[in-house]
Amino acid sequence: MIVLLGVLVVVIGFATKRNPLLVVGVAGIATGLLGGLSPGKVLAAFGEGFAGSRAVTIFAITLPVIGLLERYGLQEQARNLIARFAKLTTGRFLALYLGLRQIGAAVGLTNVFGHAQTVRPLAVPMAEGAAERKYGQLPDRTREKVRSFSASADNVGLFFGEDVFLAVGSILLITGFVNTTYGTHLEPLHLALWAIPTAVCAFVVHGWRLLRLDRQLERELLTANVQPSAAVEAAQ
Repeated sequence: MIVLLGVLVVVIGFATKRNPLLVVGVAGIATGLLGGLSPGKVLAAFGEGFAGSRAVTIFAITLPVIGLLERYGLQEQARNLIARFAKLTTGRFLALYLGLRQIGAAVGLTNVFGHAQTVRPLAVPMAEGAAERKYGQLPDRTREKVRSFSASADNVGLFFGEDVFLAVGSILLITGFVNTTYGTHLEPLHLALWAIPTAVCAFVVHGWRLLRLDRQLERELLTANVQPSAAVEAAQ
């Protein structure tokens, strides 16, 4: 039972809002030492885990590339591109992105889109550009709202789209556990087919929320523009 103190370290670390990487690292070291492992074996376990999950460190390549692209005008080009489509509002663009993200995840392309490689350098500037084309400069609060909806489109699309893919880890885990525990013969295809209605419902619900964003932006920004005009007239 004393080994479970590592879980307590994680709870305390997250509750006190410490660095997640530091908290997990300290918890892993504490668990290993309490479990009777020598410091050398604990270090070896960390090394094996790192070597076996090299895909986790792909950000070390992705972030510098995205940084260079942004330095040389990637976001500006994204804003210029969205300006060519007059009927593509912020909500419509994000609903389109949601659909593309969900379709891509459903066929196993989970890493084609994403927050680091697509949302921040492309989706957010294009969503903001669509709003700026109609309303002009955006207030900071409105800009943060557009960014949050951009991130949510990626999250919802990935979460509900990847379960439609047969070889995703969650599908294989469920089928393996059910078949081993209950002696059944559940195929990944069965779960993938049942995930399709859920994915469709998620697209309809969140797509509707994204389309409603246009009304929210219009109401907020028009109100913000009216108030300064009223103040100027009152001063005159």
